[in-house]
Amino acid sequence: MNELFTYGLLCFTSFFTLINPIGTMPIFMTMTSQLDAEHRNKTAKKAVIIALISILFFAFSGQIMFQFFGISVNSFKIVGGVIFFIMGLDMLQARLGQVKVKDSEIKSYVNDISITPLAIPMICGPGAITNAIVLMEQAGSIEKKAILVFVIIFVLGVTYLVLFSSSKIIKALGETGNNVLMRLMGLIVMVIAVEFFFSGLKPIVLDFYK
Repeated sequence: MNELFTYGLLCFTSFFTLINPIGTMPIFMTMTSQLDAEHRNKTAKKAVIIALISILFFAFSGQIMFQFFGISVNSFKIVGGVIFFIMGLDMLQARLGQVKVKDSEIKSYVNDISITPLAIPMICGPGAITNAIVLMEQAGSIEKKAILVFVIIFVLGVTYLVLFSSSKIIKALGETGNNVLMRLMGLIVMVIAVEFFFSGLKPIVLDFYK
């Protein structure tokens, strides 16, 4: 039971920091600032659904892709660690710009930004994809796989609620509070990056000296 709880906690903390709803929120608000509440809600819902399908697809097909291309999990951990680290740096140095949308372009704009960049790569980015594949590979039982799927759905549900409530949250946090949270998430992602990198590097180095 402790093992399942530990695994579930790992899944939640890693996905929450990598998907980073708080960090995505100001970018979402900036890109949807010209939309009304209804279209902003549609954008958030579509982006989260697309991201959920994408993450689950990679979680269940990632190992097959590994076998097909002859990729080892340890190598993917190393690459994932590098990606996570770069993501953490980007989160620490995030810069946002305003986007203006004409009334006639609202529908196509909602469709465009909900797929990219919001769903992919902001919510379902390289970090989340790598995390899903690695954690699914570590899930040696049906219980762990079920926990992983539940955590992915739960975190993305939280992401939708954060984006849906983004106007109120940003107003409550203030610019300073939001910047602090985004940079804190960046630091956590960088710590996860170091753990992933060395957990993949260690078996390769030990195997090399055998």
